[in-house]
Amino acid sequence: MDSVWTQTARLPRLAPLRGDLKTDVLVVGGGLTGLLCAYQLSRAGVDCALVEADRIGGGVTKNTTAKITSQHGLIYDKLLRNLGAERARLYLEANQQALERYRELCRTIDCGFEERDAFVYSLDSRRKLDRELAALDQLGFPAEFAPELPLPFPVAGAVRFPRQAQFHPLQFIAAIAREAQSFEHTKVLSLSPGKAVTTGGTISAERIIVATHFPILNRHGAYFMKLYQHRSYVLALENAPDVGGMYVDEDEKGLSFRTYGSLLLLGGGGHRTGKRGGGWRELEDSARSWYPQARAVFRWATQDCMTLDGVPYIGPYSKHTPGLYVATGFNKWGMTSAMTAATVLTDLVLGRESPYAELFSPARRVLWPQLAVNGLETVLGLLTPTAPRCPHMGCALHYNRQERSWDCPCHGSRFGEDGTLLDNPATADKQM
Repeated sequence: MDSVWTQTARLPRLAPLRGDLKTDVLVVGGGLTGLLCAYQLSRAGVDCALVEADRIGGGVTKNTTAKITSQHGLIYDKLLRNLGAERARLYLEANQQALERYRELCRTIDCGFEERDAFVYSLDSRRKLDRELAALDQLGFPAEFAPELPLPFPVAGAVRFPRQAQFHPLQFIAAIAREAQSFEHTKVLSLSPGKAVTTGGTISAERIIVATHFPILNRHGAYFMKLYQHRSYVLALENAPDVGGMYVDEDEKGLSFRTYGSLLLLGGGGHRTGKRGGGWRELEDSARSWYPQARAVFRWATQDCMTLDGVPYIGPYSKHTPGLYVATGFNKWGMTSAMTAATVLTDLVLGRESPYAELFSPARRVLWPQLAVNGLETVLGLLTPTAPRCPHMGCALHYNRQERSWDCPCHGSRFGEDGTLLDNPATADKQM
Protein backbone atom coordinates (compact mmCIF):
# COMPACT_ATOMS: atom_id res chain seq x y z
CA MET A 1 0.00 0.00 0.00
CA ASP A 2 2.89 2.36 -0.65
CA SER A 3 2.04 5.53 -2.58
CA VAL A 4 3.58 6.45 -5.90
CA TRP A 5 5.54 9.16 -4.07
CA THR A 6 7.17 6.66 -1.70
CA GLN A 7 8.20 4.47 -4.63
CA THR A 8 9.72 7.32 -6.66
CA ALA A 9 11.69 9.39 -4.14
CA ARG A 10 14.82 8.99 -2.04
CA LEU A 11 14.67 10.77 1.28
CA PRO A 12 17.77 11.53 3.33
CA ARG A 13 18.28 9.41 6.43
CA LEU A 14 18.75 11.52 9.53
CA ALA A 15 20.32 10.41 12.80
CA PRO A 16 18.28 10.18 16.00
CA LEU A 17 18.91 12.62 18.81
CA ARG A 18 21.54 11.38 21.26
CA GLY A 19 21.78 13.57 24.31
CA ASP A 20 20.22 16.78 25.56
CA LEU A 21 19.84 19.81 23.29
CA LYS A 22 19.13 23.51 23.68
CA THR A 23 17.61 25.53 20.84
CA ASP A 24 15.46 28.60 20.30
CA VAL A 25 12.62 26.80 18.51
CA LEU A 26 11.71 23.12 18.47
CA VAL A 27 9.43 21.74 15.75
CA VAL A 28 7.70 18.45 16.60
CA GLY A 29 6.75 16.49 13.48
CA GLY A 30 8.67 15.85 10.27
CA GLY A 31 5.93 16.06 7.69
CA LEU A 32 5.57 18.83 5.14
CA THR A 33 4.26 21.33 7.70
CA GLY A 34 7.02 20.76 10.22
CA LEU A 35 9.76 20.79 7.61
CA LEU A 36 8.45 24.02 6.07
CA CYS A 37 8.33 25.60 9.55
CA ALA A 38 11.93 24.57 10.21
CA TYR A 39 12.97 25.72 6.75
CA GLN A 40 11.42 29.18 7.04
CA LEU A 41 12.63 29.73 10.60
CA SER A 42 16.18 28.68 9.73
CA ARG A 43 16.17 30.95 6.68
CA ALA A 44 15.12 33.77 9.02
CA GLY A 45 18.21 33.15 11.16
CA VAL A 46 16.47 31.31 14.01
CA ASP A 47 18.28 28.50 15.83
CA CYS A 48 15.82 25.70 15.16
CA ALA A 49 15.63 21.92 15.60
CA LEU A 50 13.10 19.37 14.35
CA VAL A 51 12.28 15.92 15.73
CA GLU A 52 10.30 13.16 14.01
CA ALA A 53 9.17 9.97 15.76
CA ASP A 54 9.73 7.85 12.65
CA ARG A 55 10.96 9.00 9.20
CA ILE A 56 10.48 12.45 7.71
CA GLY A 57 7.60 12.46 5.27
CA GLY A 58 6.47 9.10 6.60
CA GLY A 59 3.00 10.13 7.75
CA VAL A 60 0.23 11.90 5.90
CA THR A 61 2.64 13.74 3.59
CA LYS A 62 3.52 10.58 1.67
CA ASN A 63 -0.15 9.85 1.01
CA THR A 64 -1.34 13.15 -0.45
CA THR A 65 -2.47 13.70 -4.05
CA ALA A 66 -0.19 16.78 -3.94
CA LYS A 67 -2.40 19.48 -5.43
CA ILE A 68 -1.14 22.99 -4.71
CA THR A 69 -4.22 25.14 -5.00
CA SER A 70 -6.25 27.81 -3.25
CA GLN A 71 -9.40 26.14 -4.58
CA HIS A 72 -10.56 24.09 -1.62
CA GLY A 73 -13.89 22.84 -2.85
CA LEU A 74 -16.73 25.35 -3.08
CA ILE A 75 -15.45 27.12 0.02
CA TYR A 76 -15.60 30.82 -0.79
CA ASP A 77 -19.38 31.12 -0.92
CA LYS A 78 -19.44 29.35 2.46
CA LEU A 79 -16.76 31.64 3.92
CA LEU A 80 -18.55 34.76 2.71
CA ARG A 81 -21.80 33.66 4.33
CA ASN A 82 -20.27 32.39 7.59
CA LEU A 83 -17.25 34.59 8.20
CA GLY A 84 -17.77 37.69 6.07
CA ALA A 85 -16.00 39.22 3.09
CA GLU A 86 -12.80 40.31 4.88
CA ARG A 87 -12.00 36.88 6.30
CA ALA A 88 -12.92 35.16 3.04
CA ARG A 89 -10.54 37.51 1.23
CA LEU A 90 -7.77 36.78 3.74
CA TYR A 91 -8.24 33.02 3.30
CA LEU A 92 -7.94 33.34 -0.47
CA GLU A 93 -4.96 35.66 -0.19
CA ALA A 94 -3.11 33.40 2.25
CA ASN A 95 -3.49 30.37 0.00
CA GLN A 96 -2.59 32.25 -3.18
CA GLN A 97 0.55 33.49 -1.44
CA ALA A 98 1.35 29.90 -0.45
CA LEU A 99 1.05 28.88 -4.11
CA GLU A 100 3.44 31.66 -5.10
CA ARG A 101 5.96 30.61 -2.45
CA TYR A 102 5.96 27.09 -3.85
CA ARG A 103 6.34 28.48 -7.35
CA GLU A 104 9.40 30.46 -6.25
CA LEU A 105 11.01 27.63 -4.24
CA CYS A 106 10.43 25.03 -6.94
CA ARG A 107 12.38 27.03 -9.52
CA THR A 108 15.50 25.57 -7.90
CA ILE A 109 14.08 22.24 -6.66
CA ASP A 110 13.59 19.26 -8.97
CA CYS A 111 10.23 18.03 -7.70
CA GLY A 112 8.01 17.76 -10.77
CA PHE A 113 6.35 21.13 -10.18
CA GLU A 114 3.84 21.76 -12.97
CA GLU A 115 1.26 24.45 -13.47
CA ARG A 116 -2.24 23.04 -13.86
CA ASP A 117 -5.70 24.54 -13.83
CA ALA A 118 -7.86 23.33 -10.94
CA PHE A 119 -11.56 22.50 -11.23
CA VAL A 120 -14.33 21.84 -8.73
CA TYR A 121 -17.18 20.14 -10.58
CA SER A 122 -20.76 19.31 -9.70
CA LEU A 123 -22.66 16.38 -11.11
CA ASP A 124 -26.07 18.00 -10.85
CA SER A 125 -26.05 21.53 -9.38
CA ARG A 126 -25.25 24.49 -11.60
CA ARG A 127 -26.69 26.69 -8.85
CA LYS A 128 -23.90 25.81 -6.40
CA LEU A 129 -21.31 26.64 -9.04
CA ASP A 130 -22.95 29.98 -9.82
CA ARG A 131 -22.95 30.93 -6.14
CA GLU A 132 -19.25 30.11 -5.86
CA LEU A 133 -18.44 32.11 -9.00
CA ALA A 134 -20.38 35.07 -7.62
CA ALA A 135 -18.44 34.85 -4.35
CA LEU A 136 -15.12 34.74 -6.17
CA ASP A 137 -16.13 37.68 -8.33
CA GLN A 138 -16.88 39.63 -5.14
CA LEU A 139 -13.40 38.71 -3.87
CA GLY A 140 -11.79 39.78 -7.13
CA PHE A 141 -10.46 36.37 -8.18
CA PRO A 142 -10.52 35.49 -11.92
CA ALA A 143 -12.34 32.14 -11.70
CA GLU A 144 -14.29 30.91 -14.72
CA PHE A 145 -17.17 28.56 -15.47
CA ALA A 146 -16.20 25.42 -17.37
CA PRO A 147 -19.22 23.77 -19.05
CA GLU A 148 -17.45 20.53 -20.03
CA LEU A 149 -14.58 18.47 -18.61
CA PRO A 150 -12.42 15.59 -19.95
CA LEU A 151 -13.89 13.22 -17.37
CA PRO A 152 -15.67 9.92 -18.10
CA PHE A 153 -19.12 11.15 -17.00
CA PRO A 154 -21.31 14.20 -17.63
CA VAL A 155 -21.22 17.15 -15.22
CA ALA A 156 -23.34 20.24 -14.62
CA GLY A 157 -20.13 22.25 -15.03
CA ALA A 158 -17.15 23.31 -12.95
CA VAL A 159 -15.45 26.31 -11.38
CA ARG A 160 -11.99 26.77 -12.90
CA PHE A 161 -9.02 28.28 -11.05
CA PRO A 162 -6.22 29.12 -13.52
CA ARG A 163 -2.50 28.54 -12.94
CA GLN A 164 -2.59 26.35 -9.86
CA ALA A 165 -0.01 23.56 -9.52
CA GLN A 166 0.94 19.99 -8.67
CA PHE A 167 4.26 18.42 -7.65
CA HIS A 168 6.06 15.45 -6.08
CA PRO A 169 5.84 16.10 -2.33
CA LEU A 170 8.62 13.78 -1.17
CA GLN A 171 11.11 15.07 -3.73
CA PHE A 172 10.28 18.54 -2.45
CA ILE A 173 10.86 17.74 1.23
CA ALA A 174 14.04 15.84 0.40
CA ALA A 175 15.43 19.15 -0.86
CA ILE A 176 14.49 21.22 2.21
CA ALA A 177 14.99 18.63 4.97
CA ARG A 178 18.56 19.57 5.88
CA GLU A 179 17.96 23.32 6.25
CA ALA A 180 17.56 22.93 10.04
CA GLN A 181 19.12 20.35 12.35
CA SER A 182 16.63 17.50 12.21
CA PHE A 183 16.42 14.15 13.98
CA GLU A 184 14.52 11.03 12.95
CA HIS A 185 13.41 8.18 15.24
CA THR A 186 13.16 10.70 18.07
CA LYS A 187 9.77 10.47 19.73
CA VAL A 188 8.47 13.17 22.07
CA LEU A 189 7.37 11.54 25.32
CA SER A 190 6.16 14.66 27.14
CA LEU A 191 5.82 18.40 26.60
CA SER A 192 5.96 21.15 29.21
CA PRO A 193 6.72 24.89 29.01
CA GLY A 194 10.10 25.28 27.35
CA LYS A 195 10.91 21.57 27.41
CA ALA A 196 10.32 18.37 25.45
CA VAL A 197 11.41 14.99 26.79
CA THR A 198 12.23 12.65 23.91
CA THR A 199 13.53 9.12 23.48
CA GLY A 200 16.95 10.61 22.69
CA GLY A 201 17.23 13.29 25.36
CA THR A 202 15.64 16.45 26.72
CA ILE A 203 15.28 19.45 24.43
CA SER A 204 15.03 22.94 25.94
CA ALA A 205 13.44 25.54 23.66
CA GLU A 206 11.90 28.97 24.09
CA ARG A 207 9.21 28.14 21.52
CA ILE A 208 7.75 24.76 20.48
CA ILE A 209 5.65 24.10 17.36
CA VAL A 210 3.47 20.98 17.33
CA ALA A 211 3.10 19.86 13.70
CA THR A 212 2.01 16.27 14.29
CA HIS A 213 -1.11 16.19 12.08
CA PHE A 214 -3.49 15.76 15.05
CA PRO A 215 -2.18 17.62 18.14
CA ILE A 216 -0.58 15.24 20.64
CA LEU A 217 -1.09 17.29 23.83
CA ASN A 218 -4.60 16.28 24.86
CA ARG A 219 -5.05 18.35 28.03
CA HIS A 220 -5.14 21.74 26.31
CA GLY A 221 -6.96 23.31 23.39
CA ALA A 222 -9.89 20.82 23.22
CA TYR A 223 -8.73 19.61 19.80
CA PHE A 224 -10.42 16.26 20.48
CA MET A 225 -13.71 18.19 20.21
CA LYS A 226 -12.69 20.67 17.51
CA LEU A 227 -11.40 18.07 15.03
CA TYR A 228 -12.45 14.83 13.46
CA GLN A 229 -10.59 12.72 10.90
CA HIS A 230 -11.64 11.70 7.41
CA ARG A 231 -10.18 8.80 5.46
CA SER A 232 -9.94 8.66 1.66
CA TYR A 233 -8.33 6.41 -0.95
CA VAL A 234 -6.27 6.66 -4.15
CA LEU A 235 -5.54 4.40 -7.12
CA ALA A 236 -2.70 5.13 -9.55
CA LEU A 237 -3.81 3.84 -12.95
CA GLU A 238 -1.67 3.12 -15.99
CA ASN A 239 -3.18 3.04 -19.50
CA ALA A 240 -5.67 5.73 -18.51
CA PRO A 241 -6.06 9.11 -20.26
CA ASP A 242 -4.24 12.30 -19.28
CA VAL A 243 -6.95 14.56 -17.85
CA GLY A 244 -4.75 17.66 -18.08
CA GLY A 245 -5.87 19.52 -14.97
CA MET A 246 -6.78 18.75 -11.36
CA TYR A 247 -10.42 17.90 -10.62
CA VAL A 248 -12.48 17.32 -7.47
CA ASP A 249 -16.18 16.83 -6.89
CA GLU A 250 -17.94 19.44 -4.76
CA ASP A 251 -19.64 16.54 -2.95
CA GLU A 252 -17.58 15.13 -0.08
CA LYS A 253 -18.30 11.59 -1.32
CA GLY A 254 -17.24 12.38 -4.89
CA LEU A 255 -14.05 11.66 -6.81
CA SER A 256 -10.84 13.50 -7.62
CA PHE A 257 -8.55 13.22 -10.65
CA ARG A 258 -5.03 14.35 -11.52
CA THR A 259 -2.23 13.02 -13.70
CA TYR A 260 1.30 12.19 -12.53
CA GLY A 261 3.55 11.37 -15.44
CA SER A 262 1.81 8.56 -17.32
CA LEU A 263 -0.41 7.67 -14.35
CA LEU A 264 -3.92 8.84 -13.54
CA LEU A 265 -4.48 9.34 -9.80
CA LEU A 266 -8.10 8.54 -9.00
CA GLY A 267 -9.18 9.46 -5.48
CA GLY A 268 -12.36 8.99 -3.46
CA GLY A 269 -14.24 6.35 -1.47
CA GLY A 270 -13.98 8.55 1.61
CA HIS A 271 -15.62 8.31 5.03
CA ARG A 272 -15.17 9.46 8.59
CA THR A 273 -12.38 7.39 10.15
CA GLY A 274 -13.87 4.45 12.00
CA LYS A 275 -17.01 4.44 9.84
CA ARG A 276 -17.81 2.46 6.69
CA GLY A 277 -17.14 3.84 3.24
CA GLY A 278 -16.52 2.90 -0.37
CA GLY A 279 -12.76 2.63 -0.05
CA TRP A 280 -10.68 1.10 -2.81
CA ARG A 281 -13.58 -1.09 -3.93
CA GLU A 282 -15.52 1.97 -5.03
CA LEU A 283 -12.52 3.25 -6.97
CA GLU A 284 -11.82 -0.16 -8.54
CA ASP A 285 -15.44 -0.45 -9.69
CA SER A 286 -15.29 3.04 -11.21
CA ALA A 287 -11.98 2.34 -12.94
CA ARG A 288 -13.27 -0.91 -14.48
CA SER A 289 -16.35 0.89 -15.79
CA TRP A 290 -14.66 4.00 -17.20
CA TYR A 291 -11.15 2.79 -18.06
CA PRO A 292 -11.41 -0.94 -18.88
CA GLN A 293 -7.87 -1.02 -20.32
CA ALA A 294 -6.35 0.59 -17.21
CA ARG A 295 -4.49 -1.23 -14.47
CA ALA A 296 -3.92 -0.09 -10.88
CA VAL A 297 -0.17 -0.08 -10.16
CA PHE A 298 -0.28 1.69 -6.78
CA ARG A 299 -2.95 2.18 -4.19
CA TRP A 300 -2.89 3.99 -0.88
CA ALA A 301 -5.05 5.77 1.68
CA THR A 302 -4.75 9.05 3.50
CA GLN A 303 -6.27 10.71 6.53
CA ASP A 304 -7.23 14.35 7.02
CA CYS A 305 -8.09 16.42 10.09
CA MET A 306 -11.32 18.36 9.61
CA THR A 307 -12.18 21.52 11.56
CA LEU A 308 -15.52 22.85 12.71
CA ASP A 309 -15.71 25.73 10.22
CA GLY A 310 -13.52 24.55 7.33
CA VAL A 311 -10.56 26.78 8.27
CA PRO A 312 -7.29 25.35 9.71
CA TYR A 313 -6.12 25.93 13.28
CA ILE A 314 -2.77 27.74 13.13
CA GLY A 315 -1.36 29.69 16.06
CA PRO A 316 -0.97 29.47 19.87
CA TYR A 317 -1.84 25.98 21.11
CA SER A 318 -4.01 27.33 23.93
CA LYS A 319 -4.13 30.25 26.35
CA HIS A 320 -2.63 28.03 29.07
CA THR A 321 0.45 26.94 27.09
CA PRO A 322 2.72 29.98 26.55
CA GLY A 323 5.38 29.49 23.90
CA LEU A 324 3.57 26.50 22.38
CA TYR A 325 2.10 26.67 18.84
CA VAL A 326 0.11 24.33 16.62
CA ALA A 327 -0.83 23.74 12.99
CA THR A 328 -3.63 21.28 12.25
CA GLY A 329 -7.00 20.80 10.58
CA PHE A 330 -6.11 21.27 6.92
CA ASN A 331 -9.45 19.87 5.67
CA LYS A 332 -7.90 17.78 2.84
CA TRP A 333 -5.88 20.72 1.47
CA GLY A 334 -2.55 20.17 3.17
CA MET A 335 -0.19 21.49 0.52
CA THR A 336 -1.14 25.18 0.58
CA SER A 337 -2.21 24.94 4.22
CA ALA A 338 1.23 23.65 5.24
CA MET A 339 2.95 26.59 3.56
CA THR A 340 0.45 29.02 5.07
CA ALA A 341 1.02 27.51 8.51
CA ALA A 342 4.79 27.81 8.20
CA THR A 343 4.50 31.46 7.18
CA VAL A 344 2.03 32.41 9.93
CA LEU A 345 3.95 30.55 12.65
CA THR A 346 7.27 32.04 11.56
CA ASP A 347 5.76 35.51 11.95
CA LEU A 348 4.34 34.68 15.38
CA VAL A 349 7.57 33.11 16.64
CA LEU A 350 9.57 36.13 15.47
CA GLY A 351 7.12 38.55 17.08
CA ARG A 352 5.98 39.95 13.75
CA GLU A 353 2.38 40.86 13.06
CA SER A 354 0.60 38.42 10.75
CA PRO A 355 -2.49 39.61 8.87
CA TYR A 356 -3.79 36.02 9.02
CA ALA A 357 -3.32 35.27 12.73
CA GLU A 358 -6.90 36.05 13.75
CA LEU A 359 -8.44 34.13 10.85
CA PHE A 360 -6.57 30.92 11.69
CA SER A 361 -6.49 31.34 15.48
CA PRO A 362 -7.23 28.03 17.27
CA ALA A 363 -9.01 30.09 19.96
CA ARG A 364 -11.78 31.31 17.63
CA ARG A 365 -15.44 30.44 18.22
CA VAL A 366 -16.41 26.77 18.33
CA LEU A 367 -20.22 26.97 18.17
CA TRP A 368 -20.71 25.25 14.84
CA PRO A 369 -23.01 22.28 14.03
CA GLN A 370 -20.02 19.97 13.58
CA LEU A 371 -19.18 20.39 17.29
CA ALA A 372 -22.40 18.56 18.23
CA VAL A 373 -21.62 15.78 15.73
CA ASN A 374 -18.12 15.35 17.16
CA GLY A 375 -19.49 15.30 20.70
CA LEU A 376 -22.09 12.68 19.82
CA GLU A 377 -19.49 10.43 18.19
CA THR A 378 -17.34 10.66 21.32
CA VAL A 379 -20.25 9.77 23.61
CA LEU A 380 -21.24 6.82 21.39
CA GLY A 381 -17.64 5.64 21.27
CA LEU A 382 -17.27 5.80 25.04
CA LEU A 383 -20.58 4.03 25.69
CA THR A 384 -20.13 1.23 23.14
CA PRO A 385 -19.41 -1.90 25.24
CA THR A 386 -16.77 -3.53 23.05
CA ALA A 387 -13.06 -4.27 23.09
CA PRO A 388 -10.47 -3.34 22.03
CA ARG A 389 -10.53 0.31 23.01
CA CYS A 390 -8.43 3.30 21.96
CA PRO A 391 -5.77 4.39 24.49
CA HIS A 392 -6.31 8.04 23.50
CA MET A 393 -9.61 8.56 25.34
CA GLY A 394 -11.08 5.08 25.68
CA CYS A 395 -13.45 4.96 22.69
CA ALA A 396 -14.40 1.62 21.16
CA LEU A 397 -12.36 0.70 18.08
CA HIS A 398 -14.00 -0.51 14.86
CA TYR A 399 -12.37 -3.05 12.56
CA ASN A 400 -11.58 -1.77 9.05
CA ARG A 401 -11.72 -4.86 6.84
CA GLN A 402 -10.32 -3.19 3.70
CA GLU A 403 -7.18 -1.96 5.48
CA ARG A 404 -7.06 -4.62 8.21
CA SER A 405 -6.80 -2.06 10.95
CA TRP A 406 -8.61 -1.02 14.12
CA ASP A 407 -9.92 2.54 13.73
CA CYS A 408 -11.36 5.00 16.24
CA PRO A 409 -14.51 6.84 15.06
CA CYS A 410 -14.16 9.42 17.85
CA HIS A 411 -10.84 11.03 16.99
CA GLY A 412 -9.28 8.96 14.21
CA SER A 413 -6.50 6.98 15.85
CA ARG A 414 -5.70 3.78 13.96
CA PHE A 415 -3.88 0.58 14.89
CA GLY A 416 -2.63 -2.45 13.01
CA GLU A 417 -4.02 -5.90 13.76
CA ASP A 418 -1.09 -6.41 16.13
CA GLY A 419 -1.78 -3.13 17.94
CA THR A 420 0.93 -1.06 16.26
CA LEU A 421 -0.02 2.63 16.17
CA LEU A 422 -0.70 3.80 12.60
CA ASP A 423 -2.28 7.24 13.05
CA ASN A 424 -2.52 9.67 15.98
CA PRO A 425 -3.82 11.35 18.21
CA ALA A 426 -2.99 8.21 20.25
CA THR A 427 0.71 8.25 21.04
CA ALA A 428 1.42 4.60 21.85
CA ASP A 429 0.72 1.13 20.52
CA LYS A 430 -2.40 -0.70 21.68
CA GLN A 431 -2.33 -4.01 23.54
CA MET A 432 -4.64 -6.27 21.49
